[in-house]
Amino acid sequence: MITFFVNGLGVGLIAATIWWFWIWTPRKGVAASNGHIALTVDNGTYTPALIDMQAGDAITLDIVRKDASPCSEFFIIDGLNISVQLPMNKPYQLVIEKPEAGEYAMHCQMNMYQGTLRVR
Repeated sequence: MITFFVNGLGVGLIAATIWWFWIWTPRKGVAASNGHIALTVDNGTYTPALIDMQAGDAITLDIVRKDASPCSEFFIIDGLNISVQLPMNKPYQLVIEKPEAGEYAMHCQMNMYQGTLRVR
């Protein structure tokens, strides 16, 4: 009986891990207000995890890292050649200058923290 419980728990944890890292995608994006978006790095996530912006516009991400995990130290945006080291509990302003339309993955160096920059 205990074996079935332990095996069931293991399968459930594997399924949850697969869903969290490979299947789950954020649905509603946050648009910039006055060209700025506040982004928080905390508890293994980016908040907001989906950012919408217009192609040809520039935005500033006001990033605050509250998570002490070493994985949260770097913020990377694929396709835009952005890789920055974030200070702990201090605001970091990242200006993104006029990207082309597309979806750009935002993540940490180990790809555990994930988000999307959607440019339309």
